[in-house]
Amino acid sequence: MFTKKTIKDIDISGKTVLLRADYNVPIKDGEVASDYRITKSLPTIQYLLEKNCKIVICSHLGRPKGETVSKYSLKPVAKELSKLVKKDVTFVSDCVGDAVKETTSSMKPGDIVLLENLRFHAEEESNDVDFAEDLAIDTHAEVFVQDGFGVVHRAHASTDAVTKHLPSVAGMLLSDEVDTITDAIESPDKPLMAIIGGAKIADKLQILKRFISTADYVVVGGAMANTFLKSQGIEVGESLYDKEELDTARDIIELAREENKKRGLIFYLPQDAVVSEDITSDTTLRIVDWDTHSVADIESYPATPKKTSYSVHAHEKILDIGPFSSAFIVGLMQSAKTVIWNGTVGVAEVPALHGPVGPFGHGSEAILHAMAGRYGTKPFSVIGGGDTAGFVESRDLVDMFNHVSTGGGASLDLMSGEKLPGVEALQDKEGEN
Repeated sequence: MFTKKTIKDIDISGKTVLLRADYNVPIKDGEVASDYRITKSLPTIQYLLEKNCKIVICSHLGRPKGETVSKYSLKPVAKELSKLVKKDVTFVSDCVGDAVKETTSSMKPGDIVLLENLRFHAEEESNDVDFAEDLAIDTHAEVFVQDGFGVVHRAHASTDAVTKHLPSVAGMLLSDEVDTITDAIESPDKPLMAIIGGAKIADKLQILKRFISTADYVVVGGAMANTFLKSQGIEVGESLYDKEELDTARDIIELAREENKKRGLIFYLPQDAVVSEDITSDTTLRIVDWDTHSVADIESYPATPKKTSYSVHAHEKILDIGPFSSAFIVGLMQSAKTVIWNGTVGVAEVPALHGPVGPFGHGSEAILHAMAGRYGTKPFSVIGGGDTAGFVESRDLVDMFNHVSTGGGASLDLMSGEKLPGVEALQDKEGEN
């Protein structure tokens, strides 16, 4: 249960609201390329409109590092938001200062204003108290509503310091994200399956440990899996892996073995892979099966396969899980009631020369379809943000899942059991600490 006050717990009618949204969306040729995060903010905006609020929205876009960079302007977002809410959204070319004061002072109930990129000011990311005060005063805000789930894992001026100047509560997206992800972790329908991708073990260490202790099936993919494979003596060629984390990988595998003995945990590492010498759309691919050698046996039959045919060559890179690994994961998923997926299992962002699935996206595609129920069972599905959500969005399949998070780092920290500064800063519900 979400323990912080939300917009439904206070009298917000007719007030001027400073709404922190996460409109860090892809912009292509001056247009919003994916409106998913904007769409997810609409329930909160509609509720505020029903309460005759004056709505001043602040957000960031990209990483301009405290400089005004035109390609990171939120102006295209204002245009897209206008379409979605079916009313004019006024855009202000700064987030503090005279232009903001003038525009917000003349607002009427039901008006919506979108401020320029917060990160055009270095004070945003440094959690500057004075900048936060200017943000509160210049917008004439009476209440601060935090609804940018994708940023609440950071203590920035618009997530932390601003709450020192205004009564601060959560929006509907934020409370829904926290409740859904927390419930899926702490009280899921079992069996629970966790699929963890990504590059570095260090980034996913806490979530791996948590799932090893609570989940029934833990699957590791992506570049992170290469470190585990290398730690077990499997050659990975020029694949990305972390030399400093080999001992950590062995420790995690040992931890999983102990859980397997105690309660039958299945901890799965890829048994085959798609490899190539280049990460390009037109590269030549090869399937390497270092486990059963089935591909090599079939291709070499009736001759005995050479070791090189079932080993990753020195100049090759592992770029996706192979068909045997995909089949195992999909099969295992048929007995799962809840599936949490955080991190693609291949370099899924490389586009294809033909068809919708890139050369290194087939493993992630198989997982996506299995979670959507294509092969039988349709588990309760939670997809972490970041590259995983981006992959699902690119396939236009968001509606096939129970929850697709709008926050990558925030969802990861929440799944790991970490406190989220932007949530902790909000007002507690009565009786909550």
